[in-house]
Amino acid sequence: MSIFFAHNTAVIDEDCVIGDGVKIWHFSHVMSGSVIGKNCNIGQNVVISPEVKIGDNVKIQNNVSVYTGVICEDDVFLGPSMVFTNVINPRSFVNRKNEFRQTIVRKGASIGANATVVCGVEIGAYAMIGAGSVVTKDVKPFALVVGNPGKQIGWVSEYGHRLRFDETGRATCPETQAIYELNDNFVKKIG
Repeated sequence: MSIFFAHNTAVIDEDCVIGDGVKIWHFSHVMSGSVIGKNCNIGQNVVISPEVKIGDNVKIQNNVSVYTGVICEDDVFLGPSMVFTNVINPRSFVNRKNEFRQTIVRKGASIGANATVVCGVEIGAYAMIGAGSVVTKDVKPFALVVGNPGKQIGWVSEYGHRLRFDETGRATCPETQAIYELNDNFVKKIG
């Protein structure tokens, strides 16, 4: 049995798996069949829909709905009021629950406040989506994406710093001194 905190206004349905050290705040709802890893922080007025999978150390800020079909790996950050979708052509009078599209947010990625992520995309590891952006297609690992529609404008380190590549295709994170390599329009950490 795991040990977690849930505010007395939070609603937690049966058949959820919630890891140790999780904090679930005011007026949030964790729905049946969802899985939340260890040491997550679920802000105020958050909805985690059925069958959603959340990794360890994920931070979900206030007013976020994580809909069925979304998977967030470890260390993901979901900014205040950001939005996921799960049906590409929703209609209130048409039941499309069998058409939910999977959206994956890979390890360490951050999605800024008020951003929208259209269903069926993959956001790569350590990518950063700027506040208010609209993501309509896959995002590469370490990519920095802003705007509507979202466009990649650069690259970031694991710690979220803008990477400036030299003529050899290498960049250094100013905080950690880790070295990154840009090759064939993909970035990887090499040291």
